[in-house]
Amino acid sequence: MAKVLLVVVPLAITIYAVIDAIQTENARVLYLPKLIWIVLILLFTPIGGIAWLVTGRQRGPQSGRRGPSYPAAPRGPDDDPDFLRNL
Repeated sequence: MAKVLLVVVPLAITIYAVIDAIQTENARVLYLPKLIWIVLILLFTPIGGIAWLVTGRQRGPQSGRRGPSYPAAPRGPDDDPDFLRNL
């Protein structure tokens, strides 16, 4: 089982990193051109893939996980201006 993981995990990291590098827009690639990143990912398995995932691309605004931004609902009838207006 451990021998299988030693093969499968680096292979999965490499495949994921190559697909991610191919799909990333050129403007979001950092430090090296996209083609060089892909070559490095394939040559230095899994170190190249890990390097790509950590430093090779810009993180967008969705990198910080926050909850959904729903509008704040009134907590009670006293806080609802429409309810108070109808009194």
